[in-house]
Amino acid sequence: MSVSAAAVKALREKTNLPMMDCKKALVEADGNEEKAIEILREQFKKIQLNRADNATTEGTIAILINDDASLAAMVEVQCESAPVATGEDLQRFAKQCAEQLLNGPGAATPEELLGQPAPGAEGKTLQQCWEDMTNQIREKIVVARVARVEGPVQGYVHHDGKKGVLFQADGDSGKLDVLRDVAMHIAALSPACCHPEELDAAAVAAERARLTEEAKASGKPDNIVEKIVDGQMKKFFDEQGVLTYQAFAKDDSKTVSQALAEAGYTAKGFTRWVLGN
Repeated sequence: MSVSAAAVKALREKTNLPMMDCKKALVEADGNEEKAIEILREQFKKIQLNRADNATTEGTIAILINDDASLAAMVEVQCESAPVATGEDLQRFAKQCAEQLLNGPGAATPEELLGQPAPGAEGKTLQQCWEDMTNQIREKIVVARVARVEGPVQGYVHHDGKKGVLFQADGDSGKLDVLRDVAMHIAALSPACCHPEELDAAAVAAERARLTEEAKASGKPDNIVEKIVDGQMKKFFDEQGVLTYQAFAKDDSKTVSQALAEAGYTAKGFTRWVLGN
């Protein structure tokens, strides 16, 4: 059967899919718009199946923090190509995911998040928005990771959207700029952990024993040996990538721990993502 241009136009406005796809679906559905939409949704499943093995090496990381910095959300959305990664549709979807993760009940997995309402899309879930976007773009798109952490917290996303950090602290001074500076430090310098206690305990003990033996060989008294070893262990922790012992990127005359202490904070932890890793 033939379908009117007005019917095709109306379906295209509802689905944002190519005109010819809309026309074919309406013809197959004998002009029934609801049936045509179902046909287009079935096409989505075929697209997903055909592209299931495609690599998703592009994408974006989105971060959202509430006004008092007491809660933050970070979401990673992967796709196949750079134009899609920087495109308006994927960027908007990533922000929707971050907004729902921040302001909704929370989610431990991407699947749990996708089942929740989509901010700014009345009556739709994030899953439905994701399906609509994938059907339109015709590329594999994956919500890869989600994280929601309590504050005080600040975050940083690199300008290309491929690196994101959430940094958590203890304290309530309200000097949030230093927390963001530490998040930027983490993005740039890639510390391995936040505190020495997170390192391998056996390796730390072995290094302390080695340094103690060397210091004792100099003939110095035990109390001096202990101070020498404590100082050398600080260097060891820095070399092992312990955040609090690293020289602060914004002012390398002090450590990250010292910079935080001056602002009334202590480090609690961080989440650092690199797209796809």
